[in-house]
Amino acid sequence: MAAEQGTADILSGLTVGKPDGDPEETAEWIESLDQLIRTQGTERAQYIMRSLLQRAGAQSVGVPMVTTTDYVNTIPADQEAEFPGDEEIERKYRAWMRWNAAVMVHRAQRPEIGVGGHISTYAGAATLYEVGFNHFFKGKDHPSGGDQVFFQGHASPGMYARAYLEGRLTEEDLDGFRQEKSKEGSALSSYPHPRLMPDFWEFPTVSMGIGPMNAIYQAQSNRYLHNRGFKDTSEQQVWAFLGDGEMDEPESRGLLQLAANEKLDNLNFVINCNLQRLDGPVRGNGKIMQELEAFFRGAGWNVIKVVWGREWDALLEKDDAGALVDIMNQTPDGDYQTYKAESGGFVRDHFFGKSPATKAMVEDLSDDEIWNLKRGGHDYRKVYAAYKAATEFKGKPTVILAKTVKGYGLGPHFEGRNATHQMKKLTNADLKAFRDHLRIPVTDEQIDDDLYNAPYYHPGADAPEIKYLLERRRELGGFVPERRTRHTDVVLPGDKAYETAKRGSGKQAAATTMAFVRILKDLMRDKEFGRRIAPIIPDEARTFGMDAFFPTAKIYNPNGQNYLSVDRDLVLAYKESIEGQILHAGINEAGSMAAFTAAGTAYATQGQPLIPIYVFYSMFGFQRTGDSIWAAADQMARGFIIGATAGRTTLTGEGLQHADGHSPILASTNPAVITYDPAFGYEIGHIVRDGLNRMYGDIGDKPESFRNVMYYLTVYNEPFVQPAEPEELDVQGLLKGIYLLKPAKVDGPRTQLLASGVAVPWALEAQEILAKEWGVSADVWSVTSWNELRRDGLDAEEEAFLNPGAEARKPFITQQLEGATGPIVAVSDFMKAVPDQIRQFLPNEFATLGADGFGFSDTRAAARRFFKIDSHSVVVRALEMLARRGEVDANAPKEAIEKYRLLDVNAGTTGNAGGEA
Repeated sequence: MAAEQGTADILSGLTVGKPDGDPEETAEWIESLDQLIRTQGTERAQYIMRSLLQRAGAQSVGVPMVTTTDYVNTIPADQEAEFPGDEEIERKYRAWMRWNAAVMVHRAQRPEIGVGGHISTYAGAATLYEVGFNHFFKGKDHPSGGDQVFFQGHASPGMYARAYLEGRLTEEDLDGFRQEKSKEGSALSSYPHPRLMPDFWEFPTVSMGIGPMNAIYQAQSNRYLHNRGFKDTSEQQVWAFLGDGEMDEPESRGLLQLAANEKLDNLNFVINCNLQRLDGPVRGNGKIMQELEAFFRGAGWNVIKVVWGREWDALLEKDDAGALVDIMNQTPDGDYQTYKAESGGFVRDHFFGKSPATKAMVEDLSDDEIWNLKRGGHDYRKVYAAYKAATEFKGKPTVILAKTVKGYGLGPHFEGRNATHQMKKLTNADLKAFRDHLRIPVTDEQIDDDLYNAPYYHPGADAPEIKYLLERRRELGGFVPERRTRHTDVVLPGDKAYETAKRGSGKQAAATTMAFVRILKDLMRDKEFGRRIAPIIPDEARTFGMDAFFPTAKIYNPNGQNYLSVDRDLVLAYKESIEGQILHAGINEAGSMAAFTAAGTAYATQGQPLIPIYVFYSMFGFQRTGDSIWAAADQMARGFIIGATAGRTTLTGEGLQHADGHSPILASTNPAVITYDPAFGYEIGHIVRDGLNRMYGDIGDKPESFRNVMYYLTVYNEPFVQPAEPEELDVQGLLKGIYLLKPAKVDGPRTQLLASGVAVPWALEAQEILAKEWGVSADVWSVTSWNELRRDGLDAEEEAFLNPGAEARKPFITQQLEGATGPIVAVSDFMKAVPDQIRQFLPNEFATLGADGFGFSDTRAAARRFFKIDSHSVVVRALEMLARRGEVDANAPKEAIEKYRLLDVNAGTTGNAGGEA
């Protein structure tokens, strides 16, 4: 009973706590099942068991769900698909890859370089990859269109080692591992980074947890493209190679339900269960494979365990009483790791020696034979059978749990050791032992000559093994990984799509969120272009005014809508469809960002451009999913991310965790994000048009990489009358970040008011107050992008720094305000650091008003008065600066503070009520 209690968390526990009223009868039933398996095989036994369980349910017999099975292979030996390849040839060049991968990392650790690298992950996972490369992973020239493979980040040396044998990389390239600038032109990125190796890697995966969820949404995106008629993706598979330690990341498990709900049987997770995370065991006291089996099965996935290699088959067949399986079930992962760090004799005593029956099973085996009882993830036949079963399974996604040894074959200093992840170097003895284990034709002298210059091995292009390797790839459609960017042409919309934005809102008040939605609606109506837009919304479409899209564009659901909608009689009824255009992720920002990444890179993965437009509560974009946005940048996603309900004081009522005062600063850290804070609908129209043209239009002589950007627009929910586009609009200034919106109409002391987004109307009001009540002449500038102005300024400084003596280029912000005199007051609904980005590029005295600190719930007027960013605060700040210069009365600032009751939050008047919150 103690043993049962100790393993209750790692076994199904079907009989735990249930008294056996008739053990003799129970034994007869078990014997009958064993006889059935012996005479008719496991497949017949499975059908009988399923029939009994079904009958038991019909008779109201409470049979619990079997969430975990015994710690053995899911596919019985008699049901394994026959391995179709030449195992000996494949094993030979797999050994060469394992050698070259380890030597590449080892060479990069020479003292004068010391850039690190990971040896052990690929060493343990080589079989998992090679079975895929040789028999499953379809390249882009395959009639299906090819598979998408998310490689485990730390295994990248193995992919480079394969590419070297394939002739895609040279020795010089391998020696450039992790030296991307010092060996530019012959350099390899540390991990799968498409931005750094844009023709090689397709998916960035080493920010652990992002790979699993992006793979799920890649599989969804493939079906989305298929169901909407863009491309036949029905024969494509998505493979995600993950670590068992990685599965502790919330992102790794948190989106499994989508794959199950949408029946994504085009998706396969392969979890490399080496039982270790980066510092030690994943579940030392438990069993991670059993835990994951239960978790995935409960989430609706098909689960295949590959625990033991073929050497165990004979022992398990002899295990009539189940003594061996019982020990397998009860042994925790911490012990399994210890066994791999010891010896065959140790395993005989401490594993098989746990019962007389199991000890007798191996009495005819030598210690070496016991040591060579492999884990299933190192067995070609077992892995092949699992992959074949996964690709043929219909109706559910599949997870393959493959048990391996981290550092497999690297010798006793590496195999299964807690520190193996951080170990980069091989000693002279390690290299020789590894060479011997892999049978690499390298001499002792070659290793002794220079420890850090051990030779790579390539038998030459004419070697039969290399010919076999290349033929396998030809049959499967070309090399993997490979990234291509050829895509179907995009016909961009013309002027008509932006007419509404130029006209303004007339007499009707409209927030910039609504102005953006109207532009989006017009773009989606464009016959050529509209179908390529993929609107992505978490569960806030009504907040953003996007529920108007439901009846026409419809919400994508591969299962359609099989229920009677409660609001079916309404004009804006909730409508789901297989051909739906809207990706509605629910309350799920991480999933929405994964969907954005898949859609935004469809131009490369599928050759079919989509324009993802992800609209979210601004606070829950960069703050919540910033790492995913960074991964999207690495994958070179293109699209628009819209931070709606922006600003620290504009979203009234919601309070601290919803009040965004800093997203532009967070966005500024991502080099691929072009950030705008527009004030009016016509500004948004020009920005969106410019973004579409940059991504898929004419970019002249700029490099193709110029297209690989995401446009971030902050839009607000405060309604006011949207003005029509000015006749002499400075469009270049608008797109570069600043233009003169309204020059002063009076003569007097001069000041410059710079504002962005929802703060522009405050600056316009301050301009009137300064003119009418204080005789001050103020110009109002609309700053559409503080971020882009700063980037341009820094670029100009860099150019001057590297070209001493040459005439320095003036930053654009400096050029724009060159003739503007007087002090500058900059204001926005964000923290002071946002406008402060441009301070160094202006000679004028500069003051920033911003909403620093935590947000809170209150009226807009009270919140703006509290933060001192409202119209009257702008007036007072301008007066103070002019007073110091002697251009207005010295008492003017104090008088203004008293006149406007600036210290009284209840005296604020800037802003209005209204707008969805």
